[in-house]
Amino acid sequence: MWVKSLNINNLRNISSTQLEPDPCLNCFIGGNGAGKTSVLEALTVLSKGRSFRSGQIASLIGPEHDHFQVIAKIESHGGEIDQLGMERGKDYWKARQNGQDVSQLSELTERLPYVLLAPSSHTLVSGPPDGRRKYLDWGVFHVEHEFLTLWRRYTRALKQRNAALRQKNGLIVESLEPQLIQTGEELHQARQQHAERLSEMLQKKLPLFNQTLDGLKLSYRKGWAGESFGEALELARDRDMDRGLTGPGPHKADLYLTLNGTVAKERLSRGEQKALTAAMIIAQAELICLSGEKPLLLLDDLSSELDEEHLLNVLEAGLKLGVQI
Repeated sequence: MWVKSLNINNLRNISSTQLEPDPCLNCFIGGNGAGKTSVLEALTVLSKGRSFRSGQIASLIGPEHDHFQVIAKIESHGGEIDQLGMERGKDYWKARQNGQDVSQLSELTERLPYVLLAPSSHTLVSGPPDGRRKYLDWGVFHVEHEFLTLWRRYTRALKQRNAALRQKNGLIVESLEPQLIQTGEELHQARQQHAERLSEMLQKKLPLFNQTLDGLKLSYRKGWAGESFGEALELARDRDMDRGLTGPGPHKADLYLTLNGTVAKERLSRGEQKALTAAMIIAQAELICLSGEKPLLLLDDLSSELDEEHLLNVLEAGLKLGVQI
């Protein structure tokens, strides 16, 4: 998939611009505040409704109107042409695909896959598990398109169980658990299978970025002790009731990174963390490519984060994948 044209209106300091990106490599050059990162933001907002820089939609809206618009024409790997458009205000959004209204943002996400490497991406290694779960789920979604429905079913059941826990209603808690267990185990299986493929792919990419990462391992932790999710929930029920919150489950899962048996973030320098993050992003991009559709590779201000050698390695890896950069 590649973006053939991109129109941006009233997004941050971009009042109006029309771009026709090269299908291979595009480089945006300019001083601070010129809008370079805003071009990448426009693509991520069009894909999933929000920016990778800020969760506040108001900060994306420029001074000329009370909303912004992003419109793109894309061509799929099979040659199919689609036009995607989004308008967002402070408290609403509208989206269209080929002139038809879109009811769920995931419809655009599926049509416009991307992977992103930005200055804050090193937190994938050094940050909390939530970031690594999102990274893992983003990859699973683009490989297994039924995954989003499964994730929503689990999340809904989890919220309902948490509400019943806070109300100290044991009967409702127990009645909700079969649905939570079924969807939780299915969610775990989908993640585990993807994590195994991701681990294999990452081992192939690591030597391209840093020889000191030899001995690094990626493993998936499911979020509960023991084999059975049902047994884990039963054992934790009294404690969960006291806390008003579900303890064990896929919502506590993590991608565990170790270097020669030690937690990676405790052993790696900041530069090594960045190199590992780059390898993880490229590994994810290749897995998405293998599913049949090539994602965009979005690189934000890498020259300030990576040295020349690592920057060239990222670009070379992207060019070999044949993705639009």
